[in-house]
Amino acid sequence: MGTKFLYEIGSVESRPVKGKQRFAWLDFLHRHSLLIFIVITGIGWALLFARMNADSKWGQVVGNIVSEWVQMAGLVFLAKRLIEIGSKESRR
Repeated sequence: MGTKFLYEIGSVESRPVKGKQRFAWLDFLHRHSLLIFIVITGIGWALLFARMNADSKWGQVVGNIVSEWVQMAGLVFLAKRLIEIGSKESRR
């Protein structure tokens, strides 16, 4: 759902930006909305985990969600920054 409605600069799956010129900070928020969404929701999961008993069943579930969320954020960030020579998805 996030990749359908949110935009990530450099992603071939994201919808192109259309419309008139915006403020620089709005343009930044729009161009990096997927990573910002992942970071904000990941912070929410981490705060929830911090308030739970890590040894309980739900504590383990939320701990796994936090782990997966960090991995997802890392993949999005690295996919934006790293370049594979000869790849059609790379920026160069």
